[in-house]
Amino acid sequence: MPVHHDARLGHQNLMAYNRAMTQWCSRGALHEEDGALLVAGGSWIPLIGNGVFRTDETVAPGAVLALADNFFARRKRGYEVKVRGSGEDADLAEACEAHGLVAFGDPIPQMICRQRLERTVPPADVCLREVHNEEGVADFAAVNTDAYATYGMPAEVFVDMFDRPGRILASTQTSIVVGYRGARPVATALSFVSDGVACLQWVGTVADERHASLGRFVTEWATNNAFDRGATSVTLQASALGESLYARLGYETQYHYREYVRWEAPTRPSTGSSRTEQSLRAVTRA
Repeated sequence: MPVHHDARLGHQNLMAYNRAMTQWCSRGALHEEDGALLVAGGSWIPLIGNGVFRTDETVAPGAVLALADNFFARRKRGYEVKVRGSGEDADLAEACEAHGLVAFGDPIPQMICRQRLERTVPPADVCLREVHNEEGVADFAAVNTDAYATYGMPAEVFVDMFDRPGRILASTQTSIVVGYRGARPVATALSFVSDGVACLQWVGTVADERHASLGRFVTEWATNNAFDRGATSVTLQASALGESLYARLGYETQYHYREYVRWEAPTRPSTGSSRTEQSLRAVTRA
């Protein structure tokens, strides 16, 4: 199946975001070799924090996974491999299964928006602020710690992944918005622009405010902000909670990602199940 140009750009942007993510934490690491991109974030968690991408589709997938095993074994972490459902990664999916990795959850929609969104006016007691200081980064992390606890995400993950806030603030590619009800941070979203395209990450609302459409406000703000910063399209990987909202706003599904996970560090036998897998009830997405 041919891959549309903007779909390929979106995938490259996602890899660029993962590279940048390794710089925002004290325990991050990045390695690229022979068609493999290996990213270790600040947290031990295999999903979202420790990932593998194939950067050259002509490279044998088994070679990519061998590099991944070596990289993550040294760090005593499991990892995930994102596999596109648009055709070009079919051999990578087969190799993951043969290598003992486990497909996790349902396929994840990769969605795209190609034009600015009409802005909805938030309630009078809600204001949206772009983050320009470390307190704002802490509010971003606090909102998502609460929001993604719904999926079983351990509380320390966001603190560990964003423990170098100065580097996040220094990134000209990155913008974070936080929505406040009064003085309380209640919703947030992050956008990342590279090579003229952008992605949204960490769209989150605290659990007791999900009835208030706050996710809509920060999604509209972050999407339009990405266009303001030069993006020609904006993508995201949708959660089950967010997919219908993004579709109503004008995001369209291009294809789906399947995530294959090695739950424990590669030095241990792969059993297909672990305490980590059991603690996560759904995949963490925008």
